[in-house]
Amino acid sequence: MHVDIAIIGAGPAGLCLARALSGQGLSILLVERQALNALAEPAEDGREIALTHASRAELERLGLWTRFAAEDVSPLRDAQVLNGSSPFALRIDAALAGAGQLGYLVPNQAIRRAAFAVVSECADIGLRDQRSLQSVEIGAESARLELSDGEVVHTRLLVAADSRFSETRRLLGIGARMEDFGKTMLVCRMAHEQPHRQVAWEWFGYGQTLALLPLNGDCSSVVLTLPQREMAVMQALDEEAFARDIERRFAYRLGGMRLLGERHCYPLVGVYSDRFGGPRSALIGDAAVGMHPVTAHGFNFGLQSARRLATEVLDAHRKGQDIGAHAPLLKYALRHRLATWPLYQATSLIAGLYNDRRPPARLLRNAGLRLAQGLPPLRQAIARHLTQHA
Repeated sequence: MHVDIAIIGAGPAGLCLARALSGQGLSILLVERQALNALAEPAEDGREIALTHASRAELERLGLWTRFAAEDVSPLRDAQVLNGSSPFALRIDAALAGAGQLGYLVPNQAIRRAAFAVVSECADIGLRDQRSLQSVEIGAESARLELSDGEVVHTRLLVAADSRFSETRRLLGIGARMEDFGKTMLVCRMAHEQPHRQVAWEWFGYGQTLALLPLNGDCSSVVLTLPQREMAVMQALDEEAFARDIERRFAYRLGGMRLLGERHCYPLVGVYSDRFGGPRSALIGDAAVGMHPVTAHGFNFGLQSARRLATEVLDAHRKGQDIGAHAPLLKYALRHRLATWPLYQATSLIAGLYNDRRPPARLLRNAGLRLAQGLPPLRQAIARHLTQHA
């Protein structure tokens, strides 16, 4: 089989890239481990994705946004950052960026469902489900791929979009800086008595980190980060005991709380690939940059990577150039690294500082938040970055 572009991984980034490339005279193949029905009707995974205004605009261009049910889109108006037991909070107001709200919250399940639906309507996009990439041979004119069922695919461009633990990246011989934070993140939906007023919380406690993502109605997505041994105890609690424990962790500021649905746990690991491309290959999504969730920018970076790569590939294609040549892939890699490296580094520093229990770090944490609150230009810069408001 011969195709122009083979994308390994039919997650949101891979699907969005395929859609962005569709309709331009290119043949595209998606290869995915999951079965077709799991892609069409993805399971609920507890994750709420924070989308910037720029990401909304991109999803509108790709045809995803109109497929979201109204109840699945929650406005994210403002945000606040808390530290320890202090009542002080750093406020990030959308108005500082000239926007009515910082962004939107949409379930990961809804994004995956919509992305697969739009791709399914594209005649130039093929799919090999329940298969994986077994080997890669890079040649001068194409890459030879062997899939797990023995099928051989020749492609002008191979794209890795198969998670932060990408096997494709490894097969290409591309390393990555992996930072295991030694923590587990639990996500779940909870109802609460006190209103959230569409304000997100990021609460750095001592020994734990809490986040509150405001959803429609008096309920929110709760994100709790703990060492794995402590998380195992939380997972073992029944629903009633779990709710009482979360009330306590939020210092009863939300009143009574009640668990809605399942609890989901994920290891907290950050990844930054050594290279975003190579001969006839490129990395997008979490295969390129897997962010710590503290800045809520993981999916936004993944969507940006798909758009940046599509822009360079389509530009080369329109000019009659080789889409898998060094020049367009290098241009993509440089642009995406410039856009992601500073925030990735800053996020790692923040995560390190706010998980440090030593007294000097505690003092620095408090001082940093108060300093930021007293500098409107800094808060404005943060708000503009979070909104990416046009």
